[in-house]
Amino acid sequence: MPFPRSKKQIVFMMISFTLLVTLFFKPAFALNGSDDIASVKKTSQAFTRIAKSVSPAVVFVKVEYTPKPGQEGGAAPYNNPFDLYGEEFLERFFGLRPPHGVPPYGDRKQTGQGSGFIISKDGYILTNHHVVGEADKITVVLEGEKEYEAKRIGTDPKSDVAIIKINAPKELPVLPLGNSDTLEVGEWVIAVGNPFGLSHTITAGIVSAKGRNAVGIADYEDFIQTDAAINPGNSGGPLVNIDGEAIGINSAIFSRSGGYMGIGFAIPINMVKVIKDQLIEKGSVTRGYLGVMIQDLDADMIKSFNLDPQTKGVLIADISQDSPAEKAGMKRGDVVIRFDGQEITSVQQFRNLVGLTKTDKKVAVVAIRNGKNEEFKVMVGSLKDEEIKVAAESDTLTRLGMNVQNLTADLARQFGYDKQEGVLITEVEMGTPAQAAGIRPGMLILEVNRSPVKSTKDLIKAIDNSKKSKKILFLLSDTKYTRYVMLDIE
Repeated sequence: MPFPRSKKQIVFMMISFTLLVTLFFKPAFALNGSDDIASVKKTSQAFTRIAKSVSPAVVFVKVEYTPKPGQEGGAAPYNNPFDLYGEEFLERFFGLRPPHGVPPYGDRKQTGQGSGFIISKDGYILTNHHVVGEADKITVVLEGEKEYEAKRIGTDPKSDVAIIKINAPKELPVLPLGNSDTLEVGEWVIAVGNPFGLSHTITAGIVSAKGRNAVGIADYEDFIQTDAAINPGNSGGPLVNIDGEAIGINSAIFSRSGGYMGIGFAIPINMVKVIKDQLIEKGSVTRGYLGVMIQDLDADMIKSFNLDPQTKGVLIADISQDSPAEKAGMKRGDVVIRFDGQEITSVQQFRNLVGLTKTDKKVAVVAIRNGKNEEFKVMVGSLKDEEIKVAAESDTLTRLGMNVQNLTADLARQFGYDKQEGVLITEVEMGTPAQAAGIRPGMLILEVNRSPVKSTKDLIKAIDNSKKSKKILFLLSDTKYTRYVMLDIE
């Protein structure tokens, strides 16, 4: 066919080609568009179905409490546990410090709110410790505005999990618990709760990350990170998968403004399952205990211990006398690579595994010693018994208003005490002699009565030796300055 030379012919051919394309491809384009719309509709219907099935089992939790001075966990006017996490959380996540000149405590009631979800037909409800842990009165509002007074069954501050219970005249709707271990990054999830008192609000997002364990919110962390919108009041509500199962408890947000910024944290439901059973049965949680001080492996440690560069595990820095680990034959310098059949990758993961292990259970611990793998059979002890023992030994510290712990390598790096030895002050209670003397969390106790202290055992022994004189002279460091502080023992 010869190439057309006239403009009319060229225009005619262009119009003809356009018509042919339209006739042949228009149905296909229309079909694809229809498929896309149908797919979107199916997704929308799936979210609607989940919302309808989940909402009846989600509750609005209202609380009343009275702040008490010097009470552990007591809330100051600026330290409202229902405004996320209070002073420590505000400082860490929002960059805020509590105001000076706060009015004294009073007998006035304060209120807070949060969320929860029903896990049994007879009224057991999962929520957060920071929602109900200090409450004098707990009221649960079901979908449909039906209210019940709830009883606190048990709380666990170290994981921020709590169980409450209501008595209803009929069986209640239950939210099934899923398997958070099978959750994948990128999966759709839905957060349900009562942000800012807006009952049964539903937001959707994806799983952004798993295993977040250095957030600094709770002692035992293994958070699911999500971008589903979580705001104050969502605390205690469920994070739900697309099968309508709870795979986490919404617990906190990362924010610099006080509102949602795309990063929320939920406690994985598999961790919650172990804790809730103990709370229902005993009202408290007893965690497993090995009696070891551990630290993460870094490149320098791996090289100095002549380990394979790809080695993953935790290094035992010290072992307590007469502890389960010592009795099993473990030693300082051992590198733990497996615990009860699970590969060890970090200090927090190892701590969580040990803590969630039933006491008096014998487990296999595999560690590298002198380049060879050795297996130890360890009878897991009770951390609660160990804590009771330490508390009994340090009643003077309690009266002074201080909590302390040994200075690990990680804590030394975090607080800037790399070249110092001592005992780290982790908490100072309001209205106590320590607080009045200007002692703050994060300070390091270097000496007691002119004698160096390198561990909590040294500290307790030195304090016991001060009981006759009724006075204790502390040498404290805050990374910039070192000063002496004298406290009286009442």
